Formats: sequence, structure tokens, C-alpha cells
Amino acid sequence: MVDRLESLLTHFAVHARMFHAGALCGLNEVPMLPETGQLHLIKLGPVEVAHDGESPLRVVEPSLLLYPRPLKHRFTTDPNRGADLACANLHFDGGVANPIAAALPPVICVPLAQVEGADGVLSLLFDEAFNQRCGRQALVNRLFEVVLIQVLRHLMESGQIRSGMLAGMGHPKLRHALVAMHEQPAHEWSLEELAETAGMSRTVFANAFRDTVGVTPGAYLQNWRVSLAQQALRQGRSLKMIAVEVGYGSEAALSRAFKTQSGLTPREWKQAQAQG
Repeated sequence: MVDRLESLLTHFAVHARMFHAGALCGLNEVPMLPETGQLHLIKLGPVEVAHDGESPLRVVEPSLLLYPRPLKHRFTTDPNRGADLACANLHFDGGVANPIAAALPPVICVPLAQVEGADGVLSLLFDEAFNQRCGRQALVNRLFEVVLIQVLRHLMESGQIRSGMLAGMGHPKLRHALVAMHEQPAHEWSLEELAETAGMSRTVFANAFRDTVGVTPGAYLQNWRVSLAQQALRQGRSLKMIAVEVGYGSEAALSRAFKTQSGLTPREWKQAQAQG
């Protein structure tokens, strides 16, 4: 079976950069960057996490906190004993429009013990993060990215994400259709062909896809194609070449789908990106 995360991470990579490692004492406002997520690894707590307008989240065991998009939050720890954390900023290719970031809830808290197969990576990450060695920053950055992949795998396989693209990727049958669209966006996928790929009848597939992913297969395919087109535009590719690669026969056809999806023409979208 084709790897469910392969196409997503190939087209929309995630890059981590550690910005804190060590003890955190008392009340701390966490600095944020525009269009940047964060991954906090709590080695030793407890830690109380506050979000504006929400009840505080109390973390009492070694855990991770994943913020796929910017969200203001504050940490409160014992002013004397503190807590040990390693924290990284996450840059999702495509920013907040990245399909992985967009598919996740605003904040996820998972005990580290629940992330299968992560013990060795976490042990090495904490050891490197809390010591000053040659190459420390580069190594820890990569380890944060490995942990993120393990978390995404955990979320899909545990069924903790109940709707959206990642819920579909965790479905034993729908995931085959999603991977097919991700791998071959230019193919003229029909509902019948996608249902056959998923091993389901046309009607059952259509209903299950809409109920789980939240949109119709046709709408999802258009969104995926436009997301790929946006990524290619960021890389300076020509609209004519992009149109063929993502399954539209002409620039005009891609432009129509692009405006339907984003509300802007490709030219307007590029101008907005340059200004933002």
C-alpha cells in the first residue's frame, strides 16, 4: 500500500526550529510568529496551559502540545521547581493553507507514552536539546520533524481526528481513494473509479466520504489541485505548466477552479502573497 503521508509531506513539507530547551518557571507567555505553528515537548511537569477564553489545560505527565497554527497561549509552572520543556516553531509549507495544518484542530495534547515507537527519538531529542554539543540545533530540528510525523501517524491510526482529511486518511477504505488523488492529481477521477479504488459501492463511498472528510470527492479533488497549484506558484512555476500537472487542460480552466476555491485569480493570489 502506498504510504498515506508520503504525498502530503512530499508536496507540503514541515520544518521545525527549536527555540527553547530547559527549565521554565512561573508564568510565561509563549512567543509566536505569523503563519507558524509550535510543538512543545513536556519532559517533566506539571504545566498549566492557558488559552484566552478557555479553561486552563493541566498537563501532569510527559506530553506533547501541538499547535498547527498560531494560537496565543501561556504556560504556568511551579515558580521554584519549574518544568522541563523542549519547544520548536513549525513552518508548514503553504502557511495556514497547508492541508496538514488545516486538517488539525487548534491544539492537540497527547501523552508521550501514547505515541508508539517514539521512545528512542524522544530520548535522543531531550538528551541533545538539554546539552550543548556540536550540531545540536540542526540535529534537534530534524528530531522534532520526526516526532511530528510520528504524531500525525498516531492521530490517524488512533482515530482521534473524527472529521476532515486526516480522518479520511485514517479510514480503512477511504484512505485508498485519498492517496490515489494525492498521487495522481491530474487523472480524471470519476466517482465510480474512486469508489472502486476504495473497494466500496458508489453510493456508500460518496456518503462515507462526505460524512468523514466533510466535502464531496469532487470538491476535495479540486481543493487538492488548487493547493498544489498554489505551492507551484510560490516556487515561480508558470501557470501553463501547472495547469497540465494538476489536471486542468488550460490556464483558463485552472484559473476558474482557482477563483472558485480561493476567491482570487492566480494573478490576484500571487499579488496578495507578495504583499503579505
